[in-house]
Amino acid sequence: MGLIIRSSAIHAAGCYSTTAVKKGQRITEYTGRRISKEEADAAYEASPITYLFGLGNGDIVIDGHCAAMFINHSCAANAETSEVDGRVWVTAIKNIAAGEEITYDYRLYDGGDDAAVCNCGAKRCRGTMYSPDEVKKRKLAAKRAALRAKKKAARDREKKRAAKKSKSAKA
Repeated sequence: MGLIIRSSAIHAAGCYSTTAVKKGQRITEYTGRRISKEEADAAYEASPITYLFGLGNGDIVIDGHCAAMFINHSCAANAETSEVDGRVWVTAIKNIAAGEEITYDYRLYDGGDDAAVCNCGAKRCRGTMYSPDEVKKRKLAAKRAALRAKKKAARDREKKRAAKKSKSAKA
């Protein structure tokens, strides 16, 4: 099976198959140097684009250097990744026509304040490359932060009222 890299409507460059791929067929392996998450964070701190793939619990990442690094995210992906004996394989979850862009759902779980905006254009796009669980976690954290801010603002207003009341009682 041949893979080519060319322009993509999703994000800059994408990975395309030159032949038809059957559902269940392995497409490619995600390869590159294995480094710690800390090394990756330090190396790419100022870089807006990375080609990192987290292994296992994410302590080790693959610093992509292969055709697979150009496989873009889609909420309606035609492939998926799996880790087998420390290797990451990209496998078709649908039949893929020759010339079709290969995509998988990144399901990101780490990214700090980055919104990880999704540009896949799928009908049911969730708007982000984060996993559904991560989206829920971030929404809950935002709600809690908003509630804390609201409570703090109410306490501050009450302190001002009490100070104003105390000042007018002294006068």
